[in-house]
Amino acid sequence: MDNIEIRKANQTDIELLQNIGRQTFFEKFKENNTEENMNKYAAEAYSFEKTAIEINNVNSQFYLAILNTKTIGYLKINFGDAQTELQDPKALELERIYVLKEFQGKKIGQTLFEKTLEIAKKAQVSYVWLGVWEENYRAIKFYEKNGLKAFSKHIFMLGDDPQTDIMMKIELNRPKTV
Repeated sequence: MDNIEIRKANQTDIELLQNIGRQTFFEKFKENNTEENMNKYAAEAYSFEKTAIEINNVNSQFYLAILNTKTIGYLKINFGDAQTELQDPKALELERIYVLKEFQGKKIGQTLFEKTLEIAKKAQVSYVWLGVWEENYRAIKFYEKNGLKAFSKHIFMLGDDPQTDIMMKIELNRPKTV
């Protein structure tokens, strides 16, 4: 899909981010989790207030993938103290990358991932890291294909269900060895 526009989200996109965030989250994880835990997590993670705080944080950025005026995916990245775990000033966290189910398999996720690497390189960070649910095999395979390697694990709370995320990273800007 060559006509995908990737644009940085702003304050006027809060409701749009809430809606696509909820929709893509439910499309991806509702089959493997209870409705109660999904609803509890979504109410907190995709509230207007939380989304507004995140979009106004100078160390967080959202980017929208748009096809013919329709938002079909998005990503959220964090620098510095906005990172959910490591908070390494030499790192960028890819916190979320989601694409609507009907557009998966069309390289939109790849385009968003490449945008993340482009931003990371411009920011001259040493590496990009993320956490991915250990049962999200498709995403793990995608990240491995793109050069990320597992380096640790952490617990992600989905409602009252503690789930294990695999932490993965890709090193950037490494000096060339002769």
